[in-house]
Amino acid sequence: MTRETVSLQPAYVLHHRPYRDSSRLIDCLSRDHGRVSLVARGVQRPKSPLRSVLMPFQQIAVSWVRKSELGTLTGAESLGVPVQLLPDVLMSGYYVNELLLRLVQSNEPQGEVFALYQRVLAELAVPDAGEIALRRFEKRLLEALGYGLSLSHEARSGAQISADTRYVYRPETGACVADEFNEYAVPGRVLLALAEERFDDAQVLWAARVILRDALDEHLGSRPLRTRDVARALVSTKNRGDALDRQTTKK
Repeated sequence: MTRETVSLQPAYVLHHRPYRDSSRLIDCLSRDHGRVSLVARGVQRPKSPLRSVLMPFQQIAVSWVRKSELGTLTGAESLGVPVQLLPDVLMSGYYVNELLLRLVQSNEPQGEVFALYQRVLAELAVPDAGEIALRRFEKRLLEALGYGLSLSHEARSGAQISADTRYVYRPETGACVADEFNEYAVPGRVLLALAEERFDDAQVLWAARVILRDALDEHLGSRPLRTRDVARALVSTKNRGDALDRQTTKK
């Protein structure tokens, strides 16, 4: 790789971790260079001006030089106020970041994905919009990366999806007419609604959650998403706490 020098590239920090004594490794989603990994030297020192800039969910302008996959940060500045995610959707924000870390290639222009990320952050900041925002983002991310869902035609026959016929969606094949007893089958109208991103129906939202999760897993590989594991643990802890509260109230 030839020496690359980039100045004031719009970007977001997706992940950061300690590196040596006072530095950090940061993974960014940049608009024109895709995912970029950089060493931010000295950023952990108390007086470093970059400590408050290299934060998740804040659009920044970054500059770097690199000769390999790992570059060196040479500057960063804020491009606005960070998006404030409430505690109940904060994990959703980190989930989105992890998806991008795992699925977006480095060194490739990602203007469409960058715009999708900006939009989902803005939507997650709106109360009660979390799940619909995530499902829309997942669907559009797959499309932007060339893995879009096939929701208009039946996979085996090529026939158009019928609203009243029941189908099972499999990532490797697409929508197939279901047998009578398949518990995961959904009416064609649900697939058509998903194609049009009409998530106001509970059945459509449920189907979107299952179908998009399976489609993402097809490209994520065998390594599980850490944010999913954390979210499950939080739900389990909350359920145990709620059960204990109910037992205490009965006494």
